[in-house]
Amino acid sequence: MIYDISPPLTSKLAVWPGDPALAREILCDGNPVTLSALHATAHLGAHADAPSHYGRLAASIDQCPLEWYLGPCQVMRVNAMRGQNIAPGMLPASIQAPRVLLATGTYPDPECFNDDFAGLAPELILFLSQHGVKLVGVDTPSVDCFDVKDLAAHRACLLHNIVILEGLMLGEVPAGLYELIALPLKLVGFDGSPVRAVLRT
Repeated sequence: MIYDISPPLTSKLAVWPGDPALAREILCDGNPVTLSALHATAHLGAHADAPSHYGRLAASIDQCPLEWYLGPCQVMRVNAMRGQNIAPGMLPASIQAPRVLLATGTYPDPECFNDDFAGLAPELILFLSQHGVKLVGVDTPSVDCFDVKDLAAHRACLLHNIVILEGLMLGEVPAGLYELIALPLKLVGFDGSPVRAVLRT
C-alpha cells in the first residue's frame, strides 16, 4: 500500500508568510501544445530543506545524497499542543528506523496557515541523532515554532547531520514502519526543493 503524504500543489496552498505562492503562467494553451511556467518558493508543500537553508556554507539541495530521502522510515503520532516544542520524553515509542516522521496534528489545513504549530526541541534532535536518525520529517511548515528567531531546531539538525522534511500530510497514516520515498529535485545551488513524498508499506 502507498500513502501519498504530499499536499496538492495549487494556488490555494498556504506558504510561509512573505514567500511567493504557487502560480502557473500558461505560455501556450493547446495550439499546438499546452506549455506552462511555474513560479513559487522552493519550500513549497512537502519539501526538503537543504542544509544551506540554515547553514551558510553547508550543502545545497543538489549536493544532498538521494539515499538520505529513500529507505526505512518510522511514523510516530505525537500528542503535542499548539506552539509546543516536542521533547524526547513525548515520543510514544522507541526509535526503530533511521528516518522518523512526526505527526503532530497541529497544522491541519495546508490551505490555511496557522502560526501556532508545534516545533521540535533541540534536545529532541540530539536524542534522534544518538539513536541513529538521519532524517526527521514533520507535518508542519517548520521544525521550529513560528516565532523562533534563532532556528534552534534547524541549527541542531545541522550540527548532528540530520536532514529535514517539512509540510508533510500524515493525518491518515497509521503509526508504524514504512519505506519513505521523498526525492528532491536536482536544483543546483538551491536551499530546498519540493518533493513528492510517499510511504510504502
